[in-house]
Amino acid sequence: MSVEAEMNINDLNPYLNGPFAPVDKEITVAELEVIGEIPQDLHGAYYRNGPNPQTRPTDMHHWFDGDGMIHAIYFEEGRAQYRNRYVRTHDFEAERAGRPERHGIFKPANLELGGTPYKDTGNTDVVVHNGDLLALWYISGQPVRLDPETLETLGTQTFGGSLPKNVSAHSKVDAKTNEFVFFDYELYEPFYSVGVVDQHNKLTNFMQIELPGPRLPHDMAITENYAVLMDLPVVFTEQGLKRKTWNIHQNRNLPARFGVVPRMGSAGDIRWFEFPGFYIYHVVNAWEEGDNVVMYACKMVDNNLKPDSQYGPYAKLVTVMALRAVLCKWTLNMRTGECREEMIDDSMNEFPVINLGLTGRKTRYSYHGSLAPTQTQLFDGVLKYDLEKGTHQRYMFAQNHHGTEPAFAPKIDARDEDDGYVITHVNNIADLTTETIILDAKDITQGPIARVKIPQRIPMGFHGTWANADEMRPRPGH
Repeated sequence: MSVEAEMNINDLNPYLNGPFAPVDKEITVAELEVIGEIPQDLHGAYYRNGPNPQTRPTDMHHWFDGDGMIHAIYFEEGRAQYRNRYVRTHDFEAERAGRPERHGIFKPANLELGGTPYKDTGNTDVVVHNGDLLALWYISGQPVRLDPETLETLGTQTFGGSLPKNVSAHSKVDAKTNEFVFFDYELYEPFYSVGVVDQHNKLTNFMQIELPGPRLPHDMAITENYAVLMDLPVVFTEQGLKRKTWNIHQNRNLPARFGVVPRMGSAGDIRWFEFPGFYIYHVVNAWEEGDNVVMYACKMVDNNLKPDSQYGPYAKLVTVMALRAVLCKWTLNMRTGECREEMIDDSMNEFPVINLGLTGRKTRYSYHGSLAPTQTQLFDGVLKYDLEKGTHQRYMFAQNHHGTEPAFAPKIDARDEDDGYVITHVNNIADLTTETIILDAKDITQGPIARVKIPQRIPMGFHGTWANADEMRPRPGH
């Protein structure tokens, strides 16, 4: 490949251009323009994480490899302000200093360096625990602490030096106990770890579970007493394992297994439930009903797309990244070992969220991104599910508008589970502008109560969270 061709290769990468293109400024804007009225009983912050390369890549680049950037919009007394900051991981700072140590997943893993096998970007998820924002990375890295008000990076979170190794994205915070339940996995080794950190930032339990082989879990679930782990059949190929390269496939000979283990138990207490093979990216919620553990999640289905030559060397990546998933329910009986799976709805959806105050407890409602039938990962609306009835409401964005993962924000004096608002960023991909919309969670079909104009585009990204104002203050043991 010529130097000129190499310099232009990322013109063909849709995840570096258009609505996915990174922004190059960290800004703070104290007063945002609002169309409509922001409710007076909305008080807190909506945080969204996602990839934002600090320098434009010149060789092959995966969307997952961009440096993490948090975008925050703060609401109080009918006003809104905006701030965005990079997640300054160790690898971010090394690259900024001109001494990059690790690279992305298009090259072999950097196992000889220790730590993480690829560049740790902290770009995937963001949760609030004990007054800190924690930016988390999907391959398991060091949690990065950020100040919830300024978004300044405070360093890695090792829980007083007790963190055994790393933490993966989609670890969970139990709002009732303020416990942080996390998982970790060895990318090329057959191990899975689970830990619990209490409200005083103390590690209170840790267990390592052996697997039949290396696995690539993306999410977990918790209930009041259990952690639900996933052993799923999307794994490395033999070539990938041998060369330590990101060559993965769905092994049709492997089942999908859920491992249910007491949060304060040991590895020997785990109980496995087996189903015909499938993959799950994201869980809705899980809880206990008598002897049953009930879990809702988005189950992947085939997108039936063929690689498109317009994307050049990125054609296969684009095809794989076009997610299609449907809402399903699994019931796992801890006494008899019986298990069953039910599809709730055939609407294409992903990135589900709930009222976070009920994580691990029974919920009736969930809020999802409606997947657009496009070749890149885009949402064309919001779905609100009634899990008891198996029905949904739908709010569709305008033409050429696409959103990111929503968040549920309870009212200050909320009276029930969905007494609040659904918030999401929406990009106009025609003029590359962004606004944040606020929907009434009781009836999202009414459309936005308010639209908040963001002074710079927020690139399409990954996951977010809502934090009430009182969650943004440190608790004892911080």
